[in-house]
Amino acid sequence: MDADTALPSPAPTATTNEPVSSRRPLSLAARAAIATGFVLAGFLGLVGLTRSQANKERALSALHDRLQNFAIAYITNTDVSRYGKLLWPDTVPDPSFSRPGSGLYAVALGDHGHRWESLSATGRDFTFLKPLAPGQSQFVGPVDTRMGRLYYYSYGVALDAPDGKSVRLTVMVAQTEDQFEGKNAVFRRTLVIWLSILGVMLIVLQLLLLRWSLTPLRKVASDMSRVERGDSEHLDSQYPLELTGLTERINAFIENEREQRQRYRHTLADLAHSLKTPLAVIRSQLESADAGASSLRHGVLDQVRRMDELVAYQLSRAATSGRQTFASAVPIAGHAEDLVQSLEKVHAAKNVLCEFDIEEGAVFYGEQGDLLELMGNLLENAFKWTRHRVLLVVKTQRQPGWRRPGLWLSVEDDGPGIEPDQIERILQRGVRGDERVQGHGIGLSIVQDIVHAYQAELVVDRSPELGGARFSVTWAPA
Repeated sequence: MDADTALPSPAPTATTNEPVSSRRPLSLAARAAIATGFVLAGFLGLVGLTRSQANKERALSALHDRLQNFAIAYITNTDVSRYGKLLWPDTVPDPSFSRPGSGLYAVALGDHGHRWESLSATGRDFTFLKPLAPGQSQFVGPVDTRMGRLYYYSYGVALDAPDGKSVRLTVMVAQTEDQFEGKNAVFRRTLVIWLSILGVMLIVLQLLLLRWSLTPLRKVASDMSRVERGDSEHLDSQYPLELTGLTERINAFIENEREQRQRYRHTLADLAHSLKTPLAVIRSQLESADAGASSLRHGVLDQVRRMDELVAYQLSRAATSGRQTFASAVPIAGHAEDLVQSLEKVHAAKNVLCEFDIEEGAVFYGEQGDLLELMGNLLENAFKWTRHRVLLVVKTQRQPGWRRPGLWLSVEDDGPGIEPDQIERILQRGVRGDERVQGHGIGLSIVQDIVHAYQAELVVDRSPELGGARFSVTWAPA
């Protein structure tokens, strides 16, 4: 196969200078879940703090009442002898007062240096206790003492003696802070556990609601994928009222795109007929003209022939649809068989054997005419230069993140092929299509244009199996 028949230059793949972010934006569900998590964390945290503070205040009030009741019990059980001496109580309102180091203490101060302590307060330092005037009370805490931090309640009273005099008495009941805080810690821990469980349940519920709410959007995306794969003509599901306007406009856009493409192709077909008819008339008249002007007639006929080829080439270029977002899926196997049968009849004298290796279910996403043009020209070129065997291979390519599969198509023959040192030069040549037409036909030029239009990649090399030339076209979906 000579170098001029091979493809002059490869189709460049689509590139962009814009920086590509390696970080994928968060989905709507993820955004809503994160926002809900922050709101719930703030709300439940505020609820926890409020509940914890309210419980602490309630516990302090209960502690005040408890210590006050103990103090009143001691005052009630304390008497004054006929000689004005205080008679300390024999009973205790709580067993903890009789257990040394229990954390619950009672101390009483009377006139003339009288002092009394419960068994639990034995050996403890209560020098901070000051006598109070009758009727005066005090609830303090927590205060730092040598015994640790304490809450205490003290109350001053005047007891009547038999001789008519009164004896002053100050009773203090104290409790260590660790007992009080221990109960609060249990409450806080329980509160945190239940609020955490509640928060997790609310987040799960929110995710379920989001999943249900976003189902119509996922349905739109799924239907769009079906349209892109060519499995459906338009979005045909029932959508909520909020999405109806969007889906109707998408359907209108898809239909308008198809109508414009069809109208464009029809216009080009009409143009082809309108141009070919005058050219045919000119050629007919020249061929039947007087032989006297033979040189002029041959020159004009040659130019008319070139004009005819150029019109066909440029119309084929313009009619190529190119990569489409909403493309129909065109099965390849059946069209390949039809093309090969036609070429076998044309080249019957060569007795060409064309073999297929087409993956089951392989489809082309684009216009059927573009597929037939590309595959037909590659096969025709192979039939022209082969000695006996031609091989057509079609494989699908799948990768994660692709909305539809890619495609790899190659045509190989056992002809002379293209010399390796010629391939690079040929692929680097950047001549225009109308410059290639003269004297070399337009078949592979149309292939090049279709490859460019679909942003595919064309590679020309030597067939590893047949030894001749191999033309490979790769489509990678957007």
